[in-house]
Amino acid sequence: MDDREPTYDELKQRVAELEAQVSSLTKQVEQLLKLLDEKNRSGKRQAAPFSKGPPKPKPKKPGRKSGDDYGTHQRRDVPKQIDETIHVPLPKTCPHCEGESITETSVQQQYQVEIPRTVIHRQFHIHIGHCDGCGKRIQPRHELQTSDALGAAASQLGPNLQAAIAILNKELGLPHGKIERLLSVLFELNIARSTSVRSMLRTAKKTASAFEEIQAEVRQSTVIKVDETGWKHAGYLKWLHVMVSKNAVLYQIGGRGREVLESLIGRHFRGTLIHDGYASYDGFWLADHQQCVAHLLKRCRELLEAATRGAVRFPRAVKALLQRGLSIRDRFQIGELTLPGIRALGTKLTNQLSASVAPVKSHAGNERFAKFLEKHLHEVFCFLQHPATVSATNNESEFELRFNVIARKLSGGSRSEAGLTAQQILPSIIRTCRKLNRDPFDYLENTLRSPNHTTLFNTR
Repeated sequence: MDDREPTYDELKQRVAELEAQVSSLTKQVEQLLKLLDEKNRSGKRQAAPFSKGPPKPKPKKPGRKSGDDYGTHQRRDVPKQIDETIHVPLPKTCPHCEGESITETSVQQQYQVEIPRTVIHRQFHIHIGHCDGCGKRIQPRHELQTSDALGAAASQLGPNLQAAIAILNKELGLPHGKIERLLSVLFELNIARSTSVRSMLRTAKKTASAFEEIQAEVRQSTVIKVDETGWKHAGYLKWLHVMVSKNAVLYQIGGRGREVLESLIGRHFRGTLIHDGYASYDGFWLADHQQCVAHLLKRCRELLEAATRGAVRFPRAVKALLQRGLSIRDRFQIGELTLPGIRALGTKLTNQLSASVAPVKSHAGNERFAKFLEKHLHEVFCFLQHPATVSATNNESEFELRFNVIARKLSGGSRSEAGLTAQQILPSIIRTCRKLNRDPFDYLENTLRSPNHTTLFNTR
């Protein structure tokens, strides 16, 4: 062991090395602090939750682009049905010189689309009787009626109006106060805000059987995309879960654990779950799982933003494997690969990923990511083993959550059990209709007019 005193030159060199190390660490800390600040600020940004950052320095000019067709106009189609024809005759005198001799040269057409502001007030004369044989009371019902109520409850809203209120509130996100204002401005129809609320709750109650149909549809599905987001009910934190199958979209509100999904499909579900890696889904141990590749790529990007030197190698390698998997999927979809070929390439990518995650990583973030990938190794490229039925991401379930995220921002959640139930039923029906290429307005309107249950999946 060398006990001699270090020389001046050795001390100077050592100080220089330490200063360089301090300078490098200072820059890294500044970079991490800046990244942390951006993440915190973006998480609290309510006005633009999906912001993509600052605008481009040289964006393209808006409007029509120059070229051969610049300045040309495409005429709208002539309406198939003309409900009103108005003749606009020539004036008796010339507006320029006030001359009285005007010769008509042609008649041109102009078309206009308009909405009526007239409200229809209906009165039903319901003939009540009784059967001479059994003595029971008989009350008929017209196809436009939404209720059999008489007496104090005889004043009703029509089916079109009630369906519109449900669509405006649960799909377009309008609060009931704004629905009241919209009906007043557009149609000169004055209803109370509470009337809009009661109409929405009544529509939810009337369509509860369709909600049960959606639950049954999801329950028997073999592939389900799932996601969840926070929801406030009566001031307490709950979680709104969305389950998307081939033919249905289902919303359920409950705890954040697997209890909500388990109560629907059972713990022994043997299909495929596509999700973002939330640990609660691991409890479905008999199911096949597909980890969302988009979320995995996001983790790679986050690691690369903060990594320096050799720490960038692992997230770069994983990112390259994931992107190659997506490229292989695209090649299969256009017919360049056969089913055995895509499965063989999927197995090869899984083996390469296994080799990449095996060594212990000195970077803490890389090690956490590697442990996650090692635990779910055979769930990363599952979409290459079943390319016809399993998608690579749960983007569809995330998209379906956005409608309720908007509702949460506007309303703050639900306050009553009836409101919570309606928040499950009506969005599920509306989004399922969209998925089935059915008009949700027509379905709600027909259901409100029908005294019996209206089947939701009758188009299959």
